[in-house]
Amino acid sequence: MAIYKRKNDRTNYWYIDFIGANGERIRRSACTEDKQAAQELHDRLKAESWRIKNVGEKPTYTWEDAVVRYLSEQSEKRSLETDKFHLRWVDTFLRGKSLNEINKQVFDKLKYEKLKTGVSNATVNRMLATVRKIVNEAANEWEWCDAPPVVKMLTEPQSRVRWLTHAEVDRLLVELPQHINVMVRFSLATGLRERNVTHLEWSQIDMDRRCAWITAEQSKSKKAIAVPLNTDALAVLREQRGKHETNVFVYQGNPIETANSKAWRKALVRAGIEDFRWHDLRHTWASWHVQNGTPLNVLKELGGWADLSMVMRYAHLSSEHLAEYATNSARKVATNVPHLSHQQKMRRVK
Repeated sequence: MAIYKRKNDRTNYWYIDFIGANGERIRRSACTEDKQAAQELHDRLKAESWRIKNVGEKPTYTWEDAVVRYLSEQSEKRSLETDKFHLRWVDTFLRGKSLNEINKQVFDKLKYEKLKTGVSNATVNRMLATVRKIVNEAANEWEWCDAPPVVKMLTEPQSRVRWLTHAEVDRLLVELPQHINVMVRFSLATGLRERNVTHLEWSQIDMDRRCAWITAEQSKSKKAIAVPLNTDALAVLREQRGKHETNVFVYQGNPIETANSKAWRKALVRAGIEDFRWHDLRHTWASWHVQNGTPLNVLKELGGWADLSMVMRYAHLSSEHLAEYATNSARKVATNVPHLSHQQKMRRVK
């Protein structure tokens, strides 16, 4: 069998099937509905297989080959679904290309086409970074292609720090349904990220010792986080007791998958709060800490950040640690100056 179509295949693509020169069976999609194009690809791959075995020519790997290997090797990556989202969009432009064909001009085209969809520079950069990582892996780790091109990223605005005042939080809590209200209060009491809140289990909590913990597998920094529970956090946990056997936060008896729901967004509108995301609750928690005097190195440990640079974005919210040095620039008043006679003063004036 050379080329064929699969029954009930939604893509309607042709598929290739042949025995290579080394005896290995090659089966793959031609990624085209054009029979002639599929046959040409089949013939080219079969010829390449012969040259690889008999002439020692290096095999030609395609973008699809690299994606398949990348996804298999990154199966435990926490942001893999985000990578897949970008890769589905990229597939239209890179499908069928050999890795050596993905040059600077191809990256520039991806950049231009993605910008046309109206997304931010940051989103374009995340897409480019995903493609660049795969091409880099193919070149440097797998030796499937030549050295990858240098990719220039777009300029991104500095990361924002959006936080709420206590009065704004009070206004928001009134508008929230109860199952979201308790998660917001717990987030503001602990600073935990959304997924660590929605997936929190009772096995991670010790009410007597007033602490909770996030395992290394659940943490963005891949390090376990100890979470001290203040009075507000403990009050929320007491409200949640008995609602579910394993999960702390539930809706209608079922564990909550995401907090960023329509109910959350509608409550923000009713409370008159604009430009605010769920993750900004973490910014609010950190901002309140700094304003109340928590040292930045302590905040780093409380929030489970990997390094201090991530915490420095909040440094401007407090100047108490600088107050003792503020007078160092004050003009010093001369003391023990000898008394000058009227004649000496006049001579100085002249």
